[in-house]
Amino acid sequence: MLTEPQPGEVWFAELGMVEKSRPVLVLAYPQPADARALVVVVPLTSQIRGLRGEVPLGKLRWLPKPSAVNVQGLASVDPRTLTRRLGVRPSEQYAAVKTALRDLLQL
Repeated sequence: MLTEPQPGEVWFAELGMVEKSRPVLVLAYPQPADARALVVVVPLTSQIRGLRGEVPLGKLRWLPKPSAVNVQGLASVDPRTLTRRLGVRPSEQYAAVKTALRDLLQL
């Protein structure tokens, strides 16, 4: 990884055998003083079902199909699983993801 991922960026991540390599939205990147160096991400999906926890993103120029963020897939991953930066989501879409997370987690 050449640069540190930033919140709001979309990266490809290796999420294991079942999940395969898929795009994820970075929500938080560890600081040098953090005891656990984990990146908090949510996966993107092209299987849009209109379910609770999906935030539609539309067609992203760097992905082949319209996509949505699945906030129910919230995960913490090793930074080394992030393999390639794809792009940055507009701030209003990132705000919608944060709202969906608050609603899902009842915060």
